Amino acid sequence: MTNKKTTKKVPSCVDYQSTLLKRLKDRDYAVEYLNAAIEESFKGDGESQKLFLNALKNVAEAQGTMSDLAKRAHVRRESLYRILSENGNPELSSLASLLHAMGFCLSIR
Repeated sequence: MTNKKTTKKVPSCVDYQSTLLKRLKDRDYAVEYLNAAIEESFKGDGESQKLFLNALKNVAEAQGTMSDLAKRAHVRRESLYRILSENGNPELSSLASLLHAMGFCLSIR
């Protein structure tokens, strides 16, 4: 009787960003993700305030090309990149257009 060991192949690493983008294609997951990010951003410190724009950028990337999103949001592609940049500070009208183009809305509860 021989004793053969079976070994499972374990991936050496997981690409977090690509996994996140796949999950963000699901609308319900994206809504929860954005809600958690905006809730965190209300803490008021600089890092947490950048969190929502980063989350919004991730959701935008998950939905397709920035060019298509820019067209749907009625903004130039360059403006969209600037809005979603680390130093972005979008006006409410730009934020509302972007969210609407992605099928979301902004609400207060």
